[in-house]
Amino acid sequence: MKVTLISHTPYPEKIVASAAKLCYSDTGLDTMLEGLDDEKAAGFVEMLASIGHESPIEHVSFTFGIEGVSRTLLAQITRHRIASFSVQSQRYVKKSNFVYITPPEISCDKEAKDIFEKSMNDSLESYNRLADILEKRHYESFISQGMDEKSARSKAEKKAIEDARFVLPNACETKMAVTMNARSLINFFKLRCCSRAQWEIKAVADEMLRLCSEAAPSIFKNAGPSCVREGKCPEGKMTCGKFSEVTEFYRLMKNNQKKTF
Repeated sequence: MKVTLISHTPYPEKIVASAAKLCYSDTGLDTMLEGLDDEKAAGFVEMLASIGHESPIEHVSFTFGIEGVSRTLLAQITRHRIASFSVQSQRYVKKSNFVYITPPEISCDKEAKDIFEKSMNDSLESYNRLADILEKRHYESFISQGMDEKSARSKAEKKAIEDARFVLPNACETKMAVTMNARSLINFFKLRCCSRAQWEIKAVADEMLRLCSEAAPSIFKNAGPSCVREGKCPEGKMTCGKFSEVTEFYRLMKNNQKKTF
């Protein structure tokens, strides 16, 4: 897994503070940024958090590159609908030797790993055989319609892998670009940084939060799972029971230190 912060709104905390300043003071658009040094901008952001006024943080956005993740991760992350996604297509990109993601619990058990790897190899073999069979039939059909050989070959391959991809597993590796505004990100972290979240999306969310905290520490000061934001676990009997360890993990993360739990 690799998560990269590709870009974000310049001076994110000043942009949020200037939007808040417009809401709460008699200022014009041409003077929104006047007098807003880093300290005052951070103060505005913390004030917004204390009163629950979240709309100004929607004015800043963050774009991430995410790779080395599975299609299972893709199915989960795209449920966060206030976001923009660009994903490598299995319709147009042939997976004749696809990379797959192995869950840690499978990787550490030899018997389970052997079964998993056989399943991946079987899927790859089926995919390639289906692609070859379909491509041959589509090629012959396009040639019979009078299409030139080069165009027929290219079009036949694309049409073949469009259907052959149906046998590819959820473990198949993918890559994507994801953009969210800060408010959506905070909600995303609240849900996906929780220790009860699925391991892969939690790992992605944790790294995204670490990168955001470096870029805009005041905006993401209280970001993290619900227990970090609210000071208690809302999961009831489903709690992981590790409140102290979880809160310490995110405290250290935001101070560029590392700790596992």
